[in-house]
Amino acid sequence: MVLGALEAGGTKMVCAIGNEKGEIYDRIRVSTKTPKETLPQIAEYFAEHHVEAVGVACFGPIDPVKGSPTYGYILATPKLAWQNFGIVDYFAQKLACPIGFDTDVNGSVLGEVTFGASRGLQNCLYLTVGTGIGAGIYLNGSLHHGIAHPEAGHILIKRHAKDPYAGRCPFHKDCLEGLASGPAIEERWGAKAYELSERKEVWELEAYYIAQACVNYTMILSPERIILGGGVMHQEQMLPMIHEKFTELLAGYLVQEGIQDTENYIVRDSLEDNQGILGCLKLAEDALAREVL
Repeated sequence: MVLGALEAGGTKMVCAIGNEKGEIYDRIRVSTKTPKETLPQIAEYFAEHHVEAVGVACFGPIDPVKGSPTYGYILATPKLAWQNFGIVDYFAQKLACPIGFDTDVNGSVLGEVTFGASRGLQNCLYLTVGTGIGAGIYLNGSLHHGIAHPEAGHILIKRHAKDPYAGRCPFHKDCLEGLASGPAIEERWGAKAYELSERKEVWELEAYYIAQACVNYTMILSPERIILGGGVMHQEQMLPMIHEKFTELLAGYLVQEGIQDTENYIVRDSLEDNQGILGCLKLAEDALAREVL
C-alpha cells in the first residue's frame, strides 16, 4: 500500500508517505497558516505520490464521530481561519481516496499500540505534556470517542499545598493543563522548561500533578499502560519521580500486578516522536479497508 500521513498541528503540519508496515519513505513539513495557504501544497504532495488513502491526526477541537453533521470538521479552534473547516471533505475532494480522521493524540496512541512498545495491548492511554495537555484513549481495541473527543488535559486536580500559582487555563485556571503544561511551567518559574533542568523542585511539582492525573485515569479507565509524551517529558529525570508519586497517591488501593509494576505501567513514548505519523498511517490503512468492504 502507498499511504499518506498528515499530522496536522497548530504550528506545523508533518506529511509523510509510508505503508501499512509502518515504513516511512518520505516526509515534509509545512507551516500551519490558513487553509488556503497550507492545504494545496499538502494535497499536491499526496497526489504526486499517488496515495491510496490518507490518515489525518488533527489539532482540535474536531468532530471525529462518523455520522455527525460536522464529522471531519475542525470546530471552535482559536486559530480563526480554521474554525468550522471541513478538512476531511477537502482532501476527499482533492485526492478522491479514503480519508481516516481523528485527534492528534488519538493518532499518537494508535501509533504506539500498532507499531510501538505497547503493540498488542487492548487498553492504553497516551498523555502528551507540552504546550497543552491532551490524551489519546484506546479502549477494548478501538480509539475512544464520546459525545465529543475527550479533553483529558482539563480534568480538575488537587493543587499542591505549596503551589501558589493561580493556573494558566483561561477556563478553569487550575486544571491539569493550567498547572502542568509547558506555558504554565514557564509562567510559574519565569523560564522555559529546558532552562530549568537542574531545579529539582520544578520537576517534583510537575511529577505530582502528572502522577495525580495518572491515578485518576487509572481509576476511571483501567488502562493496561499509560504512555507519556510531549516536550515536557523530555526531562528524563521526571519519570522516576512520577513513578514514586503515583505509588504514594495510589496508597495501595489497586493491587493488580500490572499497576504495581509502575516502571512498566507508566512509560515514555517509544517511537522517537514518530508515533503521530505512524498512527496516521494506521488511520489511512483502516480507512482504505472500510472502503473495500
